[in-house]
Amino acid sequence: MYLRVLGCSGSIARDKRTTSFLLNQRVLVDAGTGVGDLDLDELLEIDDILLSHSHLDHVLGIALLADSVLQRRLSRERSGPIRVHGLPATLEALRRHIFNNVIWPDFTVLPTRERPIIELVPFEIGQLLQIADLKIEVLPASHTVPACGFAVATAAGWWVYTGDTGPNPALWEALRGRPLAQLVIEAAFSDDDRALAEVSRHLCPSLLIQELSHLDGDTIVAFTHVKPGEMAAVTGQIAAAGLGMPITALQRGDTFEF
Repeated sequence: MYLRVLGCSGSIARDKRTTSFLLNQRVLVDAGTGVGDLDLDELLEIDDILLSHSHLDHVLGIALLADSVLQRRLSRERSGPIRVHGLPATLEALRRHIFNNVIWPDFTVLPTRERPIIELVPFEIGQLLQIADLKIEVLPASHTVPACGFAVATAAGWWVYTGDTGPNPALWEALRGRPLAQLVIEAAFSDDDRALAEVSRHLCPSLLIQELSHLDGDTIVAFTHVKPGEMAAVTGQIAAAGLGMPITALQRGDTFEF
């Protein structure tokens, strides 16, 4: 599997893009502002989008992507809709708050009901998906809205993305005994804002360290979703913990092959 990090910031600033990962050129995992760095030909290749939850920093690229590719995609040989996969509550939020003909046109029925550019496809926690030759499991997350993460099977083990989450015992139970190629886990705030992390169901370094105690020492970990201006503090606090496992900050533009 080929992975390209389009965005991994917790919000926007110069050179900061919100969460989106591109798998094998055809599948997006979340659709934050990082999607906007793809050129039109690359956007045309996207067939499936997997959403971890409904928050704007993870979904706002979908509406503009649909608008950008509509004419060229529907005139191509592969002219089916872009399939947007999510929990039922996530998809309902898109219907009510994005594709509502107020915030944005309803691309689930445009250009026609018979040939829409967007198709909303529900999944459930624990479900195994087969998408673009990828085997993907929907993992539990603990956030302020219904949310999930994903585990993607690769030749090197499972690539795991936690999504936005606070402390999450159900995740570690789901991952028990699996070989992991990489764990991408959030650390949105520094420990100075631990109270904010807790109320918003995010992680900070001290909470992250508690979560990583469930892993074997040789698991490769990349932390993500750090708020702009917080990277130095988060990185320093994680380094000071001396975890004894490889852990790095995910960066926009990073690529991996598993």
